[in-house]
Amino acid sequence: MNPNNLEQNQAFRRNYRETQISASYKGWLHLSFTLTFAIGIVIIAISQLESVTSWEYLTIPITFIYANLVEYFVHKGPMHRPFKGLDIIYKRHATQHHIFFTDQFMRFDSTRDFKAVLFPPMLIAFFLVFFALPAGLLIRLLFTANICYLFVVTAFSYFALYEILHTTYHVRSDSWIYRLPFLKSLRQLHQDHHRLDCMAHNNFNITFPIGDWIFGTYYRGPKEPGLKEAELKENRQTQKSQAEFKSG
Repeated sequence: MNPNNLEQNQAFRRNYRETQISASYKGWLHLSFTLTFAIGIVIIAISQLESVTSWEYLTIPITFIYANLVEYFVHKGPMHRPFKGLDIIYKRHATQHHIFFTDQFMRFDSTRDFKAVLFPPMLIAFFLVFFALPAGLLIRLLFTANICYLFVVTAFSYFALYEILHTTYHVRSDSWIYRLPFLKSLRQLHQDHHRLDCMAHNNFNITFPIGDWIFGTYYRGPKEPGLKEAELKENRQTQKSQAEFKSG
């Protein structure tokens, strides 16, 4: 199929909603759960800090860079290339998310489409148990308790930022939120990543393109005429979806 074809994209979206999104699903509830979970852990970790020294605060920028590189390599790796035991990640991202959303059809039709962007709660639990928790315990054994808690604060703040930004990139391109210049610029990078010829090669960072700069995968495509064409297609897509909703 050609995901950039309006009819085929709409057909895929309809099938995804019928087979992957339950009738009881609420997009805002999903987003609220994710952010409440992450921010709750951040608050608990902050409450455990005691007499933090200047050198312990270095944990914050170090963890930030670490999280950015983890984001980069996980996105470039199992999200876009099949790895044994991680098939669900590849299937959900490369064969669903990147067909549901292309550079020509970037935005949600409704908040129910959040399902195609946000990490499922079970996947969040998987990363917590098998990645975040072991890393935190190892840091606690090797360093101080404050360093462990600062690691947790920064890592989960980063995760919350990741989910907020990724969700934001898929709202309407004329949304008020894009009055913030840096958001419009970051969205353009992510839209370029959703190009069919770029998605496995460029712009793997969702937040800030540090990993892409370091490893030479940063790409900023021309804004014209591609962006205008994409916006026109998005408008047609929305009008078609609204018409189908009313007729249904």
